[in-house]
Amino acid sequence: MSDVIIRSTGLWTPPHSISNAQLVESYNAYAARWNEEHAGEIERGEREAKRPSSVEFIEKASGIKSRYAIDPDGILDTSRLRPKVEPRPDDALCLMAEAGVVAVKDALDRVGLDGSDVDGVICSATSMQRTYPCIAIEIQDAIGATGFGFDMSVACSSATFALQQAVNAIRCGQANRIVVVTPEITTPQLNYTDRDSHFIFGDVAVAVILERADWGNPGWKILSTRLKTQYSNNIRSNQGFLNRCEEPARDEDEMLFVQNGRRVFKEVCPMVAEMILQHMSDCSLKPDDMKRLWLHQANSNMNRVIAQKVFGREYADGEAPTILDEFANTAGAGSVVCFHRHNDDFETGEKGLICSFGAGYSVGSIFVERIAA
Repeated sequence: MSDVIIRSTGLWTPPHSISNAQLVESYNAYAARWNEEHAGEIERGEREAKRPSSVEFIEKASGIKSRYAIDPDGILDTSRLRPKVEPRPDDALCLMAEAGVVAVKDALDRVGLDGSDVDGVICSATSMQRTYPCIAIEIQDAIGATGFGFDMSVACSSATFALQQAVNAIRCGQANRIVVVTPEITTPQLNYTDRDSHFIFGDVAVAVILERADWGNPGWKILSTRLKTQYSNNIRSNQGFLNRCEEPARDEDEMLFVQNGRRVFKEVCPMVAEMILQHMSDCSLKPDDMKRLWLHQANSNMNRVIAQKVFGREYADGEAPTILDEFANTAGAGSVVCFHRHNDDFETGEKGLICSFGAGYSVGSIFVERIAA
């Protein structure tokens, strides 16, 4: 069985972003109009008034300052409050595949590879644009890869769970070089009329190239991977193909992202820290062996709690960096985008941890070590 390395990573972002100030202005204008339209019901206690949002509230609650978005105009339009997506013909690349292909080509170009050098594609994201054919197979065709492709989803742990599947496939000889691509088009899944969540998500795609370590290329050796799930309803989306058949029909808001943020914080932080420390111990590693933790990018406060529990001390920002200020929560892509942005300073032999956590609950941890050619 071959050891496996991460050879390179690649990134796609939409050309436009939305600041917190822009989002707050749009939401507050909508909320004021809604309160006026429902003033009688609010006065009679039949409805609750919508509270205003603020830049300070968003940054304190999450650490988020901006987010990339496929259509800022549609999101900020108070008569629409969702991105506008033009339908595409079946013979054109779908939006998720298009984003994924850019990220994959970026990863390939960084190490002088071509799509034909790839013999496996796994597309793993929080939600897929369609049921079939697989987005992964569409990406495989677009880059000229051989072998196989398949889609999978484990919410915000989608990338780390897919990375383990790729590692296992290479180790057992099913493939030699696999691309894991996570195109997270998340802004359409968000309820922009909900003060407590209207700021959370951003759009992005990230790709990871994994290959046999015995080819002797530089990269990041996969030391160990571990996955865990525990059922919880505290983060949920009810969107699916059965919705059109439901009677009575659901309200549209019921099919979008919802969460009980306080319970998620209380339950997920100790679960993640405990799993990381146990995984570390099983690998005969210690917290101070880790130069960096690339944690899931959902909430800066959660990451602060988890990193402090793992290190067992106060830690420097560079030991557990965040990208929330630029990207917001990018669901399954977050920890890998953080890895992509913050790994250039590693020397041979230095180690780190890529870790995701999210709905399910799901947790994926991957210990890596920088190696030279």
